[in-house]
Order: sequence, then C-alpha cells, then structure tokens
Amino acid sequence: MKNYSNKIILIYILILILVAIIGHNLFVNYFLDGNKEGLFHYGYIKDIIFITFSGLILKAILYQNTEKNKSIFKKLQLTNIEIKESNERYDIVAKATSDTIWDWKMEDDSFIWNKGIQGIFGYKKEDVGKTSKWWFDRIHPEDSLKMSVKLYSFLEQKTEKWQDEYRFQCADGTYKYVFDRGFLVKDDNGKAVRMIGAIQDVTKQKEEEQRLRLLETVITQSKDAVMITDTDTSENEIPSIIFINSAFTDMTGYSSKDVIGKSPSMFFGKKSDIMEYDKLKTAVQNYKECFIETINYKKNGTEFWVNFSMIPVTDKDGEHSHWVSIQRDVTEEKEKVKEREQLIRELTQNNKDLKQFSYITSHNLRAPLSNLTGLLNLIEDITIEDPELKEIIAGFSKSTHLLNETINDLVKVIIIKDNPSIQKEKVLIKEVFENVFNQLSFLISVHKPILKIDLEDVSILEINKSYLESIFLNLLTNAIKYRAPIRQLKVGIATKIVDDNLIITFKDNGIGIDLEKNKDKIFGLYQRFHNYPDSKGLGLYLVKSQVESMNGTIAVSSTVGKGTTFTITFKYN
Repeated sequence: MKNYSNKIILIYILILILVAIIGHNLFVNYFLDGNKEGLFHYGYIKDIIFITFSGLILKAILYQNTEKNKSIFKKLQLTNIEIKESNERYDIVAKATSDTIWDWKMEDDSFIWNKGIQGIFGYKKEDVGKTSKWWFDRIHPEDSLKMSVKLYSFLEQKTEKWQDEYRFQCADGTYKYVFDRGFLVKDDNGKAVRMIGAIQDVTKQKEEEQRLRLLETVITQSKDAVMITDTDTSENEIPSIIFINSAFTDMTGYSSKDVIGKSPSMFFGKKSDIMEYDKLKTAVQNYKECFIETINYKKNGTEFWVNFSMIPVTDKDGEHSHWVSIQRDVTEEKEKVKEREQLIRELTQNNKDLKQFSYITSHNLRAPLSNLTGLLNLIEDITIEDPELKEIIAGFSKSTHLLNETINDLVKVIIIKDNPSIQKEKVLIKEVFENVFNQLSFLISVHKPILKIDLEDVSILEINKSYLESIFLNLLTNAIKYRAPIRQLKVGIATKIVDDNLIITFKDNGIGIDLEKNKDKIFGLYQRFHNYPDSKGLGLYLVKSQVESMNGTIAVSSTVGKGTTFTITFKYN
C-alpha cells in the first residue's frame, strides 16, 4: 500500500512539473515575446517548490487515508470472521437442538428455511416452498385454526411472544409434533417487517407424555390397589411410600396424607406372616421382584388377606429409581379356599363311608343271594304242575339273577374306584374282541346283527386286559339290547391310530339316545334312558370308570331313531 502511494505522488509531481514547464514556455513565447531570462528561472523554481510542497501534502493525505483504510479493512476482516463463526455456531446449535430455522419477510411474503426442513422432515431442496402458504398448508387441519389465531394475534402485537405446539406434515405424508417459537423484527416506525422462528421436533416427547398420561390413567383408575415407593432404605427396611391410588384407599381406609412418607411395614401386624415379611425385605435388599400373601391391617384395625407384589423400576440409565406394588384383597378367595377344603374333607369322609357301606352291603347280600340261588337250583329239579306257581318261581329266579348281576357290577365299580393302580399289560385288540365275540355268540346267533369289524393289527401297552374286555362286552351287549325293532341291527367296530392315539369306535343303528335331555347324565350311576325291564343303569357308568382308570377318554354321539356312536381314545405307545 505504501509503494502504491509513493507511485501516485511521483506521477503527480512529474505531471505537474511537465505542465509547469509547458505553461511557462507558452507564457514566455506569447506574452513576453521570447524574453526568458530572469523571470523564467524565477517562476520555474517557484513552481517546482510549490509542486514539491503540494506533493508532500498529498503524500500526507494519502498516508492518512491509507491508515484509515487499513483500520477499516481490519475491522471488516474481524467482522467477517465473527459472522463466519456465528454462522457455524448457528448451524451447530440448529443440528444439536434438532431445530428447523425459518425466516419470514412479510412485505414480499418470502420464506427461507435452513437445512433442518430437509433433514428432519424429509423434504428435498427443490420441494421446499418460498412463501408462508407452503408452511400453513402443511400444518395439520385440526391444529391449523388454533395456530393461525395465536400467530396473527402476535403479528398484530396483541401478545408479547409467540410459541405454539402443532403437527407438521413430513414429506412422506406423516405428521410430527413440533414446538414452534418466533420473534418479530420491526422497522424504525415500529412496524413488523420480519419474523424469525425455530421449529423443534417434539414427537418423541409428545408420545412419551401420552404414554405417561395413559399409564397414569391406568394406575389411578385401576381396581387393584397401587402403591409406589422410593428406594431409600436408610431409615426403613422397606422404602417410604410416595404414591397410592384411590383403590388403595378403598381397600385399606388410609388416605394419601396418612401414608405418604411412611413405610409399608405399617400395614403388618401380629397375625402377619413373618416369613413373608422377611421374604419381602430380602427382595428389596437385592432389588428383586417379590410376591407374597399375608394378613394386613386396615386403618380401622380390620384384618384382611392381601396378595402383595413389589416390582423394581429403573430409569433410562438403568438405575433403580422406584418400587411399584400391586395389591389385591384376597380375603374372600381365602375364605372360599377354606370352605372348599372343608367340603373336600367332608366329601372324602362321605366317600369312605359310602365305600364302607358298599362293602358291607355287597358282603351281607352275597350270603342270602347264594342261598336263594341254591334253593332255586333245587326247585328246578322238582316238577311243578301249577302254572301260576311256576310263573312266580320263574319271575323270582329272574329277579334273583338280576340282583346278583347288579351286586357283581357294584363290586366291579368299587374295585375300580378303590384301586387306581391296576395291573397293566401289553394287549392285542383282536384277541380281546375274539373273547367278547365268543361270550356273546348265543346272542349274536339269535339276533343275527350285521357286524363290520375293522381292527388294525395293533396292540396297546399299559392297559388292563379284563377291563378292556368288559368295555367291549358292555358296549356290544347294549348295541344288541337296544336295537331298533323296525330294521336289522348293524354294528361297526373299528380302530385307527391318529397322532399317537389309538381311537376305538362302536357304531350301531339302534334306537339312539336323546342327548339334549341326557347329555350330562349319560355316564351317570343308575341312569336309564329306555323303559327296558332288565336295564340296571350301571353299564355305561362302569365303562367310563374302566376307561378313565386306564387314562383314556370316552365320548358319545347319538340321534334318536338313527343310532349311537361311542369313541374311546387311548394313548398309543
């Protein structure tokens, strides 16, 4: 800069000297008629001195101006650096706070957005609008009116500040909750000419607030008692209570002011289970969840059974922050359990008494029945001429025979119920059925049923052969006994393996059973569904007892006038 000033001064002096010389020559030639002596030299020297002096003055002026320019230039450099650093800080803060900065010039309705509108809301640079309309169009319709009223009230300077929360549309059509705030820039006349604002994405905070409000509603409206404690065990072994819901007050009678700041141990008393209390203390010490059941005491001193849980709660850093306790009054359930246990004891005793009675009855009846049977056998050898007496004796013989069968069936039932661990063996289905067929050969030859037998060559492990034979015998006898008189009897017996289960089906086309009336008592003791004189009502009860004693199941389907199907299922090994 100094060299540049010296060049200017040198050129300035040379030009002025040149002008002075030319001027002097013209002056002498035209005004002094060529007389140069004396005056020329004097004037020339005087001009040179003047020119040199003016050059020095110019140099001083230029030097002063140069120094001033240097100062201004330095200030401009510092200002540019500050502006650059400010812009960098602005960009960093905008990124760190997830803020989207906008600048609205109201006079020409021009709108400028920073890069946050792209990074946060997903818009491409070319898709971002340049006017306020683009902004307003992307505010959720449900929030637009409220937000506009507040904004224009601020623009008209009716309110001191503007901030609002609304939903802003993203490029993919979804909405994010945002918190927007801005301030006005005014001209010298106090007129608002510009507004600058910052939009912050608060979607996660909003969702968390909604979740917390929902949890608060659940806790406050829950029918179960809820208690929250802190984690400080320095004064009490169980931390102090900081919250209870209304259900807790309803259950215990204690209000919030009665219990806040106190330990839950205040609800324990002389009949509380000390072992359960110790279990709770140990869980609290080890920050483990705990479930106990004990007697607690209400505010009025009433005892009640409570199902009590303590569950540790951690904060976002994984630090243990609170305990949440869910409590239920289970006094009524406890009383029902006691009643049930008492009922079970009574039923068990009744069963023992009934078994004893059955043993005594069957034992005491066997001797008279044996005598009667022996007498009837002797009478058979005597010729009786009187037809009425003969008919009476025949009826008496039949009744005695039925009574003997009933007692035998009762004994079988007693044996099954009294001996759950029966003898089990490997049994081949076909062999069992052949034995049953031989026993009923007379009935089969008399009634000539159409038998469709489809027995797979399978065997059952862990089953009682005599029980299985008795089941087959009862079901096949029933099919013959309750045949339909208007058509020939058809009986289908089949077995198949399905998913490791052996399924045995007995199907007939007999008179059927009305299941709408008798479904719940089909396998009941002494239940009769037809008016047959020799029906004892023990067969199906005996069948079900034998099936279940071998860990099987039996089901029935039947239609009156069409027939009945029994399905028996055993585990196939």
